[in-house]
Amino acid sequence: MLFGKALGTVTLLMVVGTTSLFTACGKGGSRGRINGAGASFPYPVYAQWAHRYHKLKGVRVNYQSIGSGGGIAQIKAKTVDFGASDAPLRAKELGAAGLLQFPMVIGGVVPVIHVPGVGAGQVKLSATALADIFRGKIKKWNDAVITGLNPGLNLPAKPIHVVHRADGSGTTWIFTNYLSKVSAAWKNEVGTGKAVAWPTGVGGKGNEGVAAYVKRLSGAIGYVEYAYALGNKIPHVLLQNRAGKFVAPTIETFGAAAVHADWAHAPGFYMVLTNQPGDRTWPITGATFILLHKKQADATKARAMLNFFDWCYRYGADTAKKLHYVPLPKPVVKLVQDRWRSSLRAAGRPVWK
Repeated sequence: MLFGKALGTVTLLMVVGTTSLFTACGKGGSRGRINGAGASFPYPVYAQWAHRYHKLKGVRVNYQSIGSGGGIAQIKAKTVDFGASDAPLRAKELGAAGLLQFPMVIGGVVPVIHVPGVGAGQVKLSATALADIFRGKIKKWNDAVITGLNPGLNLPAKPIHVVHRADGSGTTWIFTNYLSKVSAAWKNEVGTGKAVAWPTGVGGKGNEGVAAYVKRLSGAIGYVEYAYALGNKIPHVLLQNRAGKFVAPTIETFGAAAVHADWAHAPGFYMVLTNQPGDRTWPITGATFILLHKKQADATKARAMLNFFDWCYRYGADTAKKLHYVPLPKPVVKLVQDRWRSSLRAAGRPVWK
C-alpha cells in the first residue's frame, strides 16, 4: 500500500519496497511531467496510479496532497495542470473560472478512534451521537448515549479528544455536509464547509495529519478517508445509516451509496453522496473530482494529461479496489470522456478525439 506526505514543493511517494521522489515543477514544465494538487482523500490511489503509470509510460504525474481548498486555489491560479477536490464546485463557479469538473473515484469518510481495549467495528455510533461528539456535547466515552448504543461493551470514563482537519479540506466538506443533514443543531451551529469553526478539538493537516493525531492521542476520534484508516491500522466505528442499520465501511457499502447517483443530469457533474438510502449504505460517502481549464495552453501536454486519466479509468480499477475506493461505472466514464471531447480546447481545437 502506498502513502505519502507533501513537504513544501516536494511530494514524497512511498511504496512498499520502493521510494520515489517526484519533484513538482511549476507551470510550463516538461511535457513529460504533469503537475496536480489538491485533496488528500484520493491521494493513496492517485499516488499509486502515478507510480505505475510512470513505470509503464515514462510520464511523471506529480500530485501534492495539500487539501481540496489548496487544489481549487492552485488550478484557478494556473500554477498546476490539474486540481483535485472532494467538495464539488457548482456549475456557476466552474463557469466563472473556465473550469471543467469530472469524478475519478468514490470513497468513504470514516470516523476512527483510539480507545484503549477497543478494536475496529466494536463501537456503534448513531448519526446524532457522532454530531454531538464533534459538537463537544458528548465529552466522555462512557457517556450514557454511547453506552446505550453499545450494551455489554466496556467503555472507559475517558475524555473524548476530537481531531479534525486544520486545512481547507474536501474530506471535511463531505463530513460536515453529512452532519448538517443528520443534525439540525450541527447545521445551525456549524454548517457545511471545507473549513468550519470547530466547536472543539485539535486540527491535523491532511488526512495524514488527522490519522497521525488519532493514532497517538488516547481517547481520540477523528475522520479520514478509509485507506488512511487501513494503512495506519486505526480502528473504525460502525455507523448507523439512514435506514437505521449499523454498517461497516467497505467497498460494498460505499458502492451502495452511489447506486442512486444520476450523473447524466448533474450539472457540472456536481454530485453529493452523503446520507443516501439503503440498508447496506455507508452514510458518509463521496466522489472525488478533477478540475481542468477548458482552454488548454499546450495541446500535447493536455492530451498527455487526459491519456493518464483515461489509463486510470481503463486499467486502475483493481488498484482502486485494493485501497477500498469504488471505480466509476463504465457509463459514467463515457459521460466524462464525452465531456472532454465537447469542452476541452487548445488553440480552438478539441484536445480529446
